[in-house]
Amino acid sequence: MLYAAWSDFRFWKIPNGVVLALIAVYALGAALKLLMAEQAGGALGELMADDLGAALFSASGIAGDVGAGMLLFILGFGLWSFRLFGAGDAKLFLPIGFFIGWHGMLPFAIFLLIGGIAALLILKLPMPLQLAHFSVVMRLEEIRTTRKIPYGVIMVAAALAVMAHRPGFA
Repeated sequence: MLYAAWSDFRFWKIPNGVVLALIAVYALGAALKLLMAEQAGGALGELMADDLGAALFSASGIAGDVGAGMLLFILGFGLWSFRLFGAGDAKLFLPIGFFIGWHGMLPFAIFLLIGGIAALLILKLPMPLQLAHFSVVMRLEEIRTTRKIPYGVIMVAAALAVMAHRPGFA
């Protein structure tokens, strides 16, 4: 995710390969989660079915993660279709939703709002002249003049904040 944020900040592009790699990493983690749920049941067949069902179909399981990813992707596609978002940002919403899950949607929205306000302030407030020679500050000045916001940076920061507090990821 950090590479996606850096690429968006630096080039205003989020490569498809990064999005696909994030989806593959989630799928691998989900497969391991299912395998562990199956092994936890052992010889207690009914318990295993409950554990496997919870891992697959509960709001805190894989179904909740996929639901969150699809909802965010649809939202991103809508924003892209109205030219409010870049295509890379819209695509990045899918794996972000997978990783934050259904129960992480509200905290993600709150962190996204905070990040958006912080980005607005950073881009509106003048930069101190002592920092003008740093490449990050020069890039921020370029973003300010073009008015093209790399939303992927804010999205990744919000997702990482949610993931840091999600059980199983910390």
